[in-house]
Amino acid sequence: MERGNQTSISEFLLLGLSDRAEQRQLLFVLFLWMYLLGVLGSLLIILAIGSNLHLHTPMYFFLTNLSLADVFFLSTTVPKMLANIQTHNKSITYPGCLAQVYFFIFFGGLDMFLLTGMAYDRYVAICHPLHYTTIMSPRLCALMVSGSWSVSSLEALLNTLLMLHLSFCADNKILHYFCELNQILKLSCTDTVINDVLLYILIVVLGVGPLAGLLFSYVHIISTILKISSAGGRWKAFSTCGSHLTVVSLFYGSALGVYLSPMSTQVSRKGSIASVVYTVVTPMLNPFIYSLRNKDMKRGLRNVHLLWEKS
Repeated sequence: MERGNQTSISEFLLLGLSDRAEQRQLLFVLFLWMYLLGVLGSLLIILAIGSNLHLHTPMYFFLTNLSLADVFFLSTTVPKMLANIQTHNKSITYPGCLAQVYFFIFFGGLDMFLLTGMAYDRYVAICHPLHYTTIMSPRLCALMVSGSWSVSSLEALLNTLLMLHLSFCADNKILHYFCELNQILKLSCTDTVINDVLLYILIVVLGVGPLAGLLFSYVHIISTILKISSAGGRWKAFSTCGSHLTVVSLFYGSALGVYLSPMSTQVSRKGSIASVVYTVVTPMLNPFIYSLRNKDMKRGLRNVHLLWEKS
């Protein structure tokens, strides 16, 4: 089948995380539970924030958007992998693969921008507490979030549209459980210079840029905390950003570990297994990290529980 006179294949084969039947069934159960925990946990976070007026603050506004992005991020890759395991079918259609590439870049980039926005929020709260309400105005928060959605969407769209001009010939096997852009470019039998250049721009815009913002915020946060005289004051200040710092460390630590590793590792099964941490484990853990260490979130979740019992 030929698509737009550019590709001679109609589908790709996702080789997944394992070839062994017994391991694939174990992976099905494991990923199903992680997916359900991640999605339900994120939806509970959104519901708790939406139903509690005390949580209508900039930090929880960012957290609501992060939870929503995590739901979509998980849903981009995991359901297809579960379906392939259950049906013993490794294929994904060409349009389906393009859709995965688009939404993976979109919501992965959105996560990065939102984490940076949350770091800036904590920076203002700790380093400029007297001006917090003035700086973190509803207008600024709305601009930061809408900008995050817009830039992430544009980057994803550009990379996906450029894939339409590639030709794919005989080799259609992707050593991953989803359509990872870098591996797809390696399968193309046409010149991918433009795609590679845009991929590097993507890494800078969605990776290095937000990471620089995170480092800027936390360098100033840590510097301010160390200047606090009392140990109790330092602990109280650090606890306000401890949950966020944990999520950032998990997400960026695993993502950078994959994409800064040698190319041979990235296109191997080790690379696909390592990517599970930032694509599945971190979005799954986010609701628990933000709720278990946060008294306001615990109170909000209790209110949701009470409302559920009354209904």
